[in-house]
Amino acid sequence: MCSLVPDNSTLYIREGGQLRRVNDIVLAEPKPVSSCRRTKPLPMLLKKEHFIFTYNAKGNLQYSPRSLFDISIQFIAENIHHVDSLLDFPEQIGVKLFAATEEKCVFSNQETGPKALQVFNDAYGDMVLTSLCLRNRFPLLSERMCEIKTFHSLKSLDLFGCRLGDSHEIFLHLTSSSLTGSLVELFIGGNCLSDIGLQRLTAPIRMFKKGLDNLQLLDLSDNPISERVIRYLTCLSNLQNLDVSGTNFKLGPVLKKTMYDLTGLVCSEKPLDIFEHSRCKTEGWAEHVVNQWERIASQVPKLKKIEDSRKSALRFFGRQKFISDVLNSMPLVRQNEDEDATEKLHFYKPTPKHGIPKVQVNDTAEDSPKPSCLNARKRQRQTEGSETRQSPPGKRFSSSTLTAADKDMLDSY
Repeated sequence: MCSLVPDNSTLYIREGGQLRRVNDIVLAEPKPVSSCRRTKPLPMLLKKEHFIFTYNAKGNLQYSPRSLFDISIQFIAENIHHVDSLLDFPEQIGVKLFAATEEKCVFSNQETGPKALQVFNDAYGDMVLTSLCLRNRFPLLSERMCEIKTFHSLKSLDLFGCRLGDSHEIFLHLTSSSLTGSLVELFIGGNCLSDIGLQRLTAPIRMFKKGLDNLQLLDLSDNPISERVIRYLTCLSNLQNLDVSGTNFKLGPVLKKTMYDLTGLVCSEKPLDIFEHSRCKTEGWAEHVVNQWERIASQVPKLKKIEDSRKSALRFFGRQKFISDVLNSMPLVRQNEDEDATEKLHFYKPTPKHGIPKVQVNDTAEDSPKPSCLNARKRQRQTEGSETRQSPPGKRFSSSTLTAADKDMLDSY
């Protein structure tokens, strides 16, 4: 029988009412015959991904071919970086195609990952990723900056403790046109952000009147910023909640009045739950992709020998402990829970029906001891002046800071 079968042919037999092939499932590509004559086209190779393998009740391995739709999804997922656009494709197909692409680890490839994510973000927007939490994961932000920039439909972005500093490249992305109308919540606390950094962040908004149009929540806690940055926040017209805990802000009547006059925000007596970290989560199709990036980053790098040689050199110069402490140091975070409860400094925009702004402004004027003393003295002088008034009303602007010589000079006019 073997003599009747050609070498490159396939033998099928029927067993138990089912047709199966005697040879292996994966057929090797036949070697072309070295000849000048024109040969026949090579047959299409069969892959294991095209079959579903199961076991029957007797324990025998059996398989069935996948549907043409599933085979097509697998093929597109492998070559997603060559796709120009997925616009007008149904969401049901998009989510299956995204899952197949994620299964093949295409998004983890730094060469094809950004292009693949861009295709999905352009077609499906916030369904790919609506919230991204990178709190205290600054290595992930640095390694996947190109991929993160493709998420242009984010509504919440948590970059707390990512060591951004004053001139990080993510600032340009935050104020770009891609995130203009989508970003609602931004957490950039614990990033060593100073007044200059916040000035740079808001410069495009103040100059060109565009960027962060719908931002309603801003977390600036644990940053060395002063009260001078309040004027930089006036460009955020829709700002509703602000967290400046752990900064150089000094809570008092002056701060409350300045904050309300410039931004319309009032100080909250109780900590706002909206700033709790438990609220921030990574949500969307790409949630497992972000976790996959973190798992890859936590693995041992391939250049372990180079790292060992660097460590040996640092050990030779006696600086290994210093370098390791710097690398392993965590960003500025609160350690004491009791301090958290007392250092909360949250501001919010009240609703018009409560009428809180008037109470806030009046309280600031009455709580301050210095203005109250000045007002009492001023009222006393006004009563005395009304009894023995000799000068015209336009010249009565004397104050307690004026001396007797100054008063005589003013009366001479």
